[in-house]
Amino acid sequence: MARAAARPRALAACAALALLAAAGCRSHDAARELAVSDVQTYWIVDSPQAGENYVAPAVRFRLKNVSGETIGSVQARARFPAPDQGEEPWGSIQEQVSTWQRPLLAGKEAVVTVRSAGRYHAKAEPEAILRSPGFKDPRVEIYVRIGSSNWAKLGEGAVERRIGAPGALDLAKP
Repeated sequence: MARAAARPRALAACAALALLAAAGCRSHDAARELAVSDVQTYWIVDSPQAGENYVAPAVRFRLKNVSGETIGSVQARARFPAPDQGEEPWGSIQEQVSTWQRPLLAGKEAVVTVRSAGRYHAKAEPEAILRSPGFKDPRVEIYVRIGSSNWAKLGEGAVERRIGAPGALDLAKP
């Protein structure tokens, strides 16, 4: 008899847990819940290999949670299309902006840096690579998503011909 009485309570508990789980699994719209600002583009210098220097485009931006709720899993990536690449743009290294253990709170922002996996390389100094007649200026397109939602394009622009992030040299001064 005790077993029969426990079943309705167990079923009620399972139903309550299912409702809570369903509430946490709503779909997200990154274009409505996140906003990009303070976009800065530049080139990073990678470690030399076999006597050649490598430079890659990067983008840094602020990503703000403009929804009224805490957002757990946010990812960012960038696409770096060059004028002559057609449908084969340089890809990026995907960045995890927030996790369920370290969420992006409502109204808060995170600074995000995404670099390209594609690079120019030459025996020249990095600054000389950017001045080369064969150098092609890529653009950047910024994409973000929340959880497993679709990627949303939240920004785009030209990649500035400069080595290092703006303000980086100021940090090195005594």
